[in-house]
Amino acid sequence: MNDYIRICDVEKYYGNAAHVTKAVDRVSFQVQKGEFVGVMGPSGSGKTTLLNMLATIDRVTAGHIYYENTDITELSEDALSEFRKDNLGFVFQEYNLLDTLTIEENIILALALQEKPKKEILEACDGILKLLQIKDIRDKFPYQVSGGQKQRCACGRAMVNHPRLLLADEPTGALDSRSAQTLLETFTDLNRTMEATILMVTHDAFSASYCSRILFLKDGKIFHELVRGEKSRKVFLQEILDVLSLTGGVLTDGK
Repeated sequence: MNDYIRICDVEKYYGNAAHVTKAVDRVSFQVQKGEFVGVMGPSGSGKTTLLNMLATIDRVTAGHIYYENTDITELSEDALSEFRKDNLGFVFQEYNLLDTLTIEENIILALALQEKPKKEILEACDGILKLLQIKDIRDKFPYQVSGGQKQRCACGRAMVNHPRLLLADEPTGALDSRSAQTLLETFTDLNRTMEATILMVTHDAFSASYCSRILFLKDGKIFHELVRGEKSRKVFLQEILDVLSLTGGVLTDGK
């Protein structure tokens, strides 16, 4: 299988000559098409910085990031903007929905901005609403639905374009236990039924146990990797907790 995304010796520094902070230190890894990869580590380990560079929100100081044959570190700001729009989907801890639009309108906004045919837009939205089990709230506004439903709407908005990569930054952080579990099952469904490639940053072991592979960061470097394989989620969760105990990070063993 060819590598879908390649991160090659990526470094990120902040500050000036007098005081330099190395947030990401020569990180290299690959993501295959259809993988569900988690990135974990204590606060300050570099995981969000890494996500922001993959999201083209932040530039690398050194190294390269390839999406198939495209080296995004070489693209201009205009080209990056187009690349981001055409290839990436985002789900964050904050839902970032527009309160004046219905759930359905929030999902189809990206397609509408691309001036796609109305029939194509409605068909794509209908499929996503059904998959995410939020078809019955399509005409409601964000303030009328629960946090879990808002986050599933955010997933729908991110996936309706069939992005090359779905990036999720602490997506369960604002959710209660039940909504968090529903969202993680939604990610699993998107990963299986739409072959969505997902990269999720999380500090939470329970959330990470839904991934197929986990990279552990500490002091800007990858220090360990776990692959779930055929293990049960319960067994995988315990393995994650064992690794996290070495990082000194705050542990969460379930929701």
